[in-house]
Amino acid sequence: MTTRRPNDRLAALATRAGFEVQWQDAHDDTQHVPENTLATLLERMGLPCANATDIRHSAAALEAELSGRRLPPLMTAVIGGGIALPAAAVKSGSHYRIELESGAIIDGRFTAPKGEEALLAPIDEAGYHTLVINDQRMTLAIAPPRCYTVADAWRTLHGGETDRAASRPMPPLWGIAAQLYGLRRIGDGGIGDYTALAQLARHGAQRGAHALAVSPTHAMFSAQPQRFSPYAPSSRLWLNVTHIDPAALFGAEAFASAAAQAGTAWSKYEDLSLIDWPNATPLKLRVLRTLYEQFDANERPQHSPRALEFHGFCERAGRALEDHARFEALQAAQLAQGGDGHWRNWPDALRDPRSPEVEAFAAAHRHEVDFHLFLQWLASRGLLHAQHTAREAGMAIGLIADLAVGCDSAGSHAWSYPDDMLQGVSVGAPPDLFNQAGQSWGLTTFSPRAMRTQGFVAFIDMLRAAFAHAGGIRIDHILGLRRLWLVPEGESARNGAYLRYPLEDLLRLIALESWRHRAIVIGEDLGTVPPGFRERLDEHGIEGIRVLWFEGAPDGRGFKAPAAWDRYAVGTTTTHDLPTVAGWWRGSDIIWRNRIGQTMARADGRDPEEAALEARAGERADLWRAFQQAGVAARDVAQPDADNAPVDEALAFVASTPGALVTFPLEDLLALAEQPNLPGSIDEHPNWRRRMSLAIDAMFDDPTFTDRLLAVDSARRAAAAHGAAAPSSNTSAEPDTP
Repeated sequence: MTTRRPNDRLAALATRAGFEVQWQDAHDDTQHVPENTLATLLERMGLPCANATDIRHSAAALEAELSGRRLPPLMTAVIGGGIALPAAAVKSGSHYRIELESGAIIDGRFTAPKGEEALLAPIDEAGYHTLVINDQRMTLAIAPPRCYTVADAWRTLHGGETDRAASRPMPPLWGIAAQLYGLRRIGDGGIGDYTALAQLARHGAQRGAHALAVSPTHAMFSAQPQRFSPYAPSSRLWLNVTHIDPAALFGAEAFASAAAQAGTAWSKYEDLSLIDWPNATPLKLRVLRTLYEQFDANERPQHSPRALEFHGFCERAGRALEDHARFEALQAAQLAQGGDGHWRNWPDALRDPRSPEVEAFAAAHRHEVDFHLFLQWLASRGLLHAQHTAREAGMAIGLIADLAVGCDSAGSHAWSYPDDMLQGVSVGAPPDLFNQAGQSWGLTTFSPRAMRTQGFVAFIDMLRAAFAHAGGIRIDHILGLRRLWLVPEGESARNGAYLRYPLEDLLRLIALESWRHRAIVIGEDLGTVPPGFRERLDEHGIEGIRVLWFEGAPDGRGFKAPAAWDRYAVGTTTTHDLPTVAGWWRGSDIIWRNRIGQTMARADGRDPEEAALEARAGERADLWRAFQQAGVAARDVAQPDADNAPVDEALAFVASTPGALVTFPLEDLLALAEQPNLPGSIDEHPNWRRRMSLAIDAMFDDPTFTDRLLAVDSARRAAAAHGAAAPSSNTSAEPDTP
């Protein structure tokens, strides 16, 4: 494989398309993207470049898109800010009309000097407005200057901008973080469900929690239950139907009857410590199918209230939901016939969601397609119930949905929106000090070129899907709003390139949708972050994330004191990809990595596991010292040994940090040693399979668990008393949004 640098014309095309033709590695050395890598990536963005003629034609096509000779489908701006239109698209003296989303009309005339940008007067109303100039129409997305924040959520809970709200200053809030699949309740069939989530929300709120951060609930693959990583979904527009509680809508009697017909005892998988996805998922779907058959036969013909609700849901969801349901039915049919699960390996006519053959399939299999519509309806009802339960129980925020960085290229999102998604590439990460081979995650995402030409519609639809059932969202790998490392499918992760995204446009759209849904935004900003990026997030009211293990002292010795943590970030003990407090203290993550071959030989010949555990012992001493200095551990108490982690001290330490919100994973509240996911592993570690040690009701009957919640709540209140709490970054008055 050649690694020569690209020629000047290819490099110019790549740069104009948004690729970075060189990048700085972990050693701060400049690396040049190989010519063949750039050529492949450009081809997969719809820009042929096999020869000089192709490059010339692609450059001309790209220049026509970017030249501004016509108005783009959508432009973003901020309330009260200037709006500069491309000079080439507007003639001086042209009349314009702005149709505001509220129904008001603004008329005007451009007076731009020749060759200069035409300026629109600032618009003081947030929303999606329409600009009309002669025969051209364009959407103006006018965003608030920042997202809806934790402080806004608190004010809303206590009456908005009223005297009552002002009399209740916001204390430092806290929440729980849960892996939804791992929740337990009696009768769940072996997989955590939306009913268990509602139970957790209600109990948590009663003990002072104001947020419940949840693992991704994106749609997976009903016909391929072995594909269960929540961060590699089929679609980010729809929901995971394996989390449906079959009894939630139809009642215990109907559920019991359906379960009896399933052929396998419903409780068979409930007591397992690890989820048996390949068996528990089909069992749940069999029960749900029986309920659907009864619903279809008995309620739909009678136009029952539930049937009318179902049809209303389908009508509102429109063609996007229909496409997802068709994909689910098509994939199941292909697999049943011995075909491939990846849609790019289906017969040509079935790869196009608008083909006559797909239309014919949907007509011939209408009952099966409707079953998948039915599942999405039940999933939406279940997740909305959990959010409503959280808010009714007193949470200011409620559920915080997790938005994955991409979706599986074999899934319904990529099939349904082939022109909006990057095809034949994988999102990943370049080589670094921790992973010298780089990473290729097998995920695809939006094409920035398609974003521009399609008016960001696919991105906005995804945001609305994420916000629809929650009081906040967590954006995984938020650095991807700035740029993503893309790798051609089948290539080594080393052979990739960074592709830039329109960061400012995306941040404005996030802020606009955040306010429309009255939901906070958290950005996962861990790892190497470019200078100024976190400041940009803060300006837009997006909270970062700070994890105990990464909050080292500035001098490199020990850990930061709680008061030194970032005020504008959500603090936490750990994440799903990192060791729990008990696991870190014991060195479980080190032992696991050595067991599955993720440790590297040392130059000094020492055993890698032994050396890492020795280093961890020093880190334990540093952390215990930090606990003592912070006053969460007594100075005259000896450091606990490796098998007796100071979980309570760690929780109190993070609870003392100054952010507006902190979250605590259930794994730490239960003092569990194993983490949900071990990055870099597949089957070697039971990723996304671990269940909680206690059912939800039993958790809140357990004095050790409830004492921890009480201690966390007390520590947050104490933080407020010592002035540690801070409101979110910008607490100005609520913007005018429709």
